[in-house]
Amino acid sequence: MTSTLEHQIALRHIRRQNLPPTLLHHLLDRIQSRRISTEQLGLLADWLDTQPKVPTSKWFKRFPGMTVCGEGELVKTFLLPGQAVEGHEIA
Repeated sequence: MTSTLEHQIALRHIRRQNLPPTLLHHLLDRIQSRRISTEQLGLLADWLDTQPKVPTSKWFKRFPGMTVCGEGELVKTFLLPGQAVEGHEIA
């Protein structure tokens, strides 16, 4: 069954390899500076294993201890609960 989101927006799978080096360093910095736990990263990995589709525009996915923000196929940053997000929320 195709979701309503798929009818409205072009979707992509999240890229997990060959990230631009500056983006990779930014993500690693955010993990460290925001003290994202290995438990939260495990939840992210489990979600990524499902090969979720995301819009080509800005999107975010909430987890109990962080929010993952992206644009198109790229994860762009990690936020802490309560920080402002932009884009389409991924269920």
